[in-house]
Amino acid sequence: MPSKRYRALREKVDPTKKYSIEEGVNLIAGMQGGKADQTVDVAIRLGIDPKQSDQQVRGAVPLPHGLGKTARVIAFAKGEKEAEAKKAGADHVGADDLIKKIAEGWMDFDNVVATPDMMPAVSKLGKVLGPRGLMPNPKTGTVTFDVGKAISELKRGKAEFKTEKAGIVHCAIGKVSFGPEKLKDNLMALIETISKLKPASSKGNYFKGLALSATFGPGVRIDVSEIEKLHA
Repeated sequence: MPSKRYRALREKVDPTKKYSIEEGVNLIAGMQGGKADQTVDVAIRLGIDPKQSDQQVRGAVPLPHGLGKTARVIAFAKGEKEAEAKKAGADHVGADDLIKKIAEGWMDFDNVVATPDMMPAVSKLGKVLGPRGLMPNPKTGTVTFDVGKAISELKRGKAEFKTEKAGIVHCAIGKVSFGPEKLKDNLMALIETISKLKPASSKGNYFKGLALSATFGPGVRIDVSEIEKLHA
């Protein structure tokens, strides 16, 4: 049975209505309360066929206001790049030693960065990192020789995303406590990045649906026609 607080929040949201972005972020920002600062998530349904390899949408975007937490970032790098990674604030940096540590069960991190020359060795961890969405990938900027930049962006708050089976992208864009303006900035940065990744073979409207939600609150549907007009 829904809690009293959830029922009160649900009464503020009309499930049959599609709100403007402005209205939507205002509703979400108004869901503050409770002991925890709730995470705000966005679900975007795209006009793609995820079964087609050329219509996969995957990427990452540094959010203007971060995600509301400092990510724990590890890096696979050697020599000068190891020093660069440490200077950028990586929590752990290593090569074979770090691979061995993870293979033995250590998973105390949120993001992984690797230089391209380390990937043949890091690929041995595919069965461990892959299912958790932690495998470094060039499309998300986590396989790069510019490790300093990659680590700094992840530390500030970088949203990674990829389409799931139904052509939907799920992504966190911050905390309820950010307020409507910062949440809108983060949301628009995400939308802008996803818009640029539209597959050439995707026809018709690209943005099919969008909903915002807080951890303990109801979903808020957004009118995507507003987004289509911006990116027409």
